[in-house]
Amino acid sequence: MTRTKSGALDGLKVLDITQVMAGAYCSLLLADLGADVVKVERPGTGDDTRRMSESADIEASHAFVAMNRNKRGIAVDLKSDAGQEVIRRLAADADVVVENFRPGAMDRLGLGYEHLRAINPGLIYCSVSGFGATGPYRELGGFDLVAQAMSGIMSVTGHPGTDPVKVGVPICDLNAGLFAAFGVVSAYASRLLTGEGQYVDTSLVEAGIAATVWESNEWFGAGRVAEPTGSAHRLAAPYEALGTADGHIAVGAANQRVWTALCTAIGRPDLLEAEQYATNADRLRNRVDLSTALTDHLQHRTTAEWVELLRARGVPCGPIYDIAAVHRDPHMIDRQVTDTTTHPVLGSVTHLTVPVKLSRTPAHIERTAPLLGQHTREVLLQRGFSEEEFEALLASDAIAETIPHTIAAN
Repeated sequence: MTRTKSGALDGLKVLDITQVMAGAYCSLLLADLGADVVKVERPGTGDDTRRMSESADIEASHAFVAMNRNKRGIAVDLKSDAGQEVIRRLAADADVVVENFRPGAMDRLGLGYEHLRAINPGLIYCSVSGFGATGPYRELGGFDLVAQAMSGIMSVTGHPGTDPVKVGVPICDLNAGLFAAFGVVSAYASRLLTGEGQYVDTSLVEAGIAATVWESNEWFGAGRVAEPTGSAHRLAAPYEALGTADGHIAVGAANQRVWTALCTAIGRPDLLEAEQYATNADRLRNRVDLSTALTDHLQHRTTAEWVELLRARGVPCGPIYDIAAVHRDPHMIDRQVTDTTTHPVLGSVTHLTVPVKLSRTPAHIERTAPLLGQHTREVLLQRGFSEEEFEALLASDAIAETIPHTIAAN
């Protein structure tokens, strides 16, 4: 893989044997930071996200493109003996393997951690699954919805007294990918010191549980089971979305100084004098009445007007954006939260960038997601396979490659 810019993980070789989101997001982050990530897919059908599209063309899936930029792609039949041997040879000089099959699946293929560690003792082997590699639920399938349900996230999301709702984004999938990438980088740092690889194991449900910081500690410390609070914070008030003349504004008056600034900015000094709102504990006990009082007053001006007034007084606040508004905001544009690549089927594609800015070795998006098997020949020949071996594997259907004339751009 030729990169025009250096990244923090330049030189790190990653074998990505993942499907859909959680594992793919882990390897995506590694790729954006400079790692040479080789995505392994099934010949013919590829990753399941290739079919998450309104188009019948598996190369026209925005879902796949979103999770697999900056990666090279090869097509290998993991169920064939020859295909398994291809993976073993690639793993022999890889730094990292990332997989997100159900625990035991890779072992049955002869491609589990112990199998590959015997070939490459320095290997970092990362597994992302629904419930982790151990425990009574280890063999259950992993889905973000189920993880949100069983981690407690759904029990505290939404408004009191309503049906359970999930977080609007696949938070357990994404958090699992983040924790996996963090685990890989931590294991890599350890290997630089010790020369030893290790097994990295994380799960969707634990990624969800890890997000329940306030809620779990409310149970640990006070024995209270947290309930939904809508947009409100469970430990500070007012800290929620409040109605305005034309919509809502998110206001975070999380301490006494900001509470004072809020009341002054909106012209309600009387609220500062009210005994029931004197302290944060008082405001929490009387949160519903406080929310009503604030909303009744804020209804007299627009969200934009209140944002301007409150920000001038140092009150943390903001409009509630839909996704289109997010990407029109001048601050987000200045922070370069998106970048583009050219895809051979989709044309220009916009991507979310890595939300971490490294001053010397920043992340870069340099290539679009691969076509199915686009780099099979390139990768295998680069990693020591001969032309004769490649052609024999191709003839046996253990591997597949994209027909070159279908590639209009890289």
